[in-house]
Amino acid sequence: MELKLYDTLTRQKRVFRPLDPANVRMYVCGPTVYDFAHIGNARPVIVFDVLFRLLRHLYGAEHVTYVRNVTDVDDKINARAAEEYPDLPLNEAIRKVTEKTDKQFHEDVAALGCLPPTFEPRATEHIAAMRELIERLLASGNAYVAEDNVLFNVPSDPDYGQLSKRPLDEMIAGARVEVAPYKRDPRDFVLWKPSKPGEPAWPSPAGIKTPGRPGWHIECSAMSWKYLGEMFDIHGGGIDLVFPHHEDEIAQSRCAFHTPMMANFWVHNGFLQVEGEKMAKSAGNFVTIYELLRDWPGEVIRLAMLQTHYHQPINWTNAALREAQRTLDHWYALAGDVAPGLFCADLLDALADDLNTPKAIAALHELRAEATKGAKPAAASLKASAQLVGLLRETAAGWAAFRPASSAINETEVADLIEARNAARKSKNFKESDRIRDELAKMGVVLKDTKDGTIWEIAR
Repeated sequence: MELKLYDTLTRQKRVFRPLDPANVRMYVCGPTVYDFAHIGNARPVIVFDVLFRLLRHLYGAEHVTYVRNVTDVDDKINARAAEEYPDLPLNEAIRKVTEKTDKQFHEDVAALGCLPPTFEPRATEHIAAMRELIERLLASGNAYVAEDNVLFNVPSDPDYGQLSKRPLDEMIAGARVEVAPYKRDPRDFVLWKPSKPGEPAWPSPAGIKTPGRPGWHIECSAMSWKYLGEMFDIHGGGIDLVFPHHEDEIAQSRCAFHTPMMANFWVHNGFLQVEGEKMAKSAGNFVTIYELLRDWPGEVIRLAMLQTHYHQPINWTNAALREAQRTLDHWYALAGDVAPGLFCADLLDALADDLNTPKAIAALHELRAEATKGAKPAAASLKASAQLVGLLRETAAGWAAFRPASSAINETEVADLIEARNAARKSKNFKESDRIRDELAKMGVVLKDTKDGTIWEIAR
């Protein structure tokens, strides 16, 4: 079985060959723990959990190392701490914010069926490694000190920009870095900066007397180095991180270690919209994982997410959640209490083709169709294959406990009642039509008449 992944750096789908098959290494940018994680944050967590599971299947669990960091020093954290705990010293307020949001993040992603990474380093526990990298960059002429800041000298790296492939003017405009008169080049970015009074602070590198704190990009370079080495196999994250974050990581790491690359593959998941619109608190469509889990089992959210290929944008809708719920209800009825069997070859082939989860789910539907006819090996394969992508983790009874209402709905009965209602409408017996609609509503079923016919969904 040959795994292929799309590499953002080369813009090609390439055969994955690990640098060391006995030590397959993946780093994924994790949360900045200043607020509860939203549904957009859930996408990379789920996507790279599927890849982690697949790598473990291919190379053995003991031969795969997955690192996902926690950013616990950041301007957004400082701002949230000052806002929520104005009467506390800032460092104490920061601790309260990060402990609360980090705990909730881990509870949320566990409910989504994600395996814990091998390591989850926190930025504040790796300041020494960051200072060491900065000293290396200063020594090699790739960084300089200016007004107690240490900045990366972008023109010193002739390969800068190869990941995002942006023209020079776009890199300058989109760098999202502070405009400062002491910069030698507008693209230069901060490796270390002086802390303001009350902010988290550590002894600065380069003999700078003012205590300071690291820039965002150097954090990931340091943590990936400490756990995975100077070069590793896969670096993942959302497509929004390509520039400047991942571009800057590459520059720092390659220049610090004089290596031909930082990661062999750069894998990015696409954007997420909610009901066709960009998610934003101002739009009223900002949805956290925590909020979703109050209404939907984690597996429903996971299946709905995997219906779209990770590389494509995803439109997050309630309709997709309802469809995922109905699918899992049926799968559990067929295979919830079945012993896992053989993995489905079609599912494995789909996953090996750049994590084609829509095609993998189609293979699961084919197994469901065979299992519906009474084929026990198909039900056993459905159980095993679904578990490979983090689904069907419960027993049938355990699943029913999530949704007792849905498990009581007889889909055949619903279909018969809809057919009877359609017949009543056709004969203009609207009293009977309304009676059937009311009967379905009592069962928890909502009807919607469309130009293509009547569709139904479970009431929420």
